[in-house]
Amino acid sequence: MERNIGFKERRYIEELRILTKSTALDCVIDDRFDRVIYVIRPGDMGLAIGKKGENIKRLTNVLGKRIEMVEFSETPDTFITNIFKPAEVMTVEHAPENGPVNVIVRQKSDLGIAIGKAGCNIEKARLLCHRFFGIDVGEVLLATEVA
Repeated sequence: MERNIGFKERRYIEELRILTKSTALDCVIDDRFDRVIYVIRPGDMGLAIGKKGENIKRLTNVLGKRIEMVEFSETPDTFITNIFKPAEVMTVEHAPENGPVNVIVRQKSDLGIAIGKAGCNIEKARLLCHRFFGIDVGEVLLATEVA
């Protein structure tokens, strides 16, 4: 999938690199929810977050926006699971013929976490999945609803 990274995004990625010494593969500025979403290189997540979230707090102060981080993965299913963390994703159901994928969570409490306040987490998943894999995310479902 082809991604275009603008000047502002490059600046934010460089700011992350300077403050945390970790590498971001991509950065999405989401004005709708007033946040910056970083896609972090696999293995750099601990470095990017810092001790007790120290680096995220510093970045929030510098950029003036809420910071969210997602660890990248080459496989779409693992990437989707990483997007919805800390919610426990059981499986990712792929629809036939390039339809939207549905995310299945184990517990009812995970359903609220996966959707997020005003749908911000599901929107994050839609943005990132489309940007990296060209996949559309459909619904987040409870395991008992699917069975």
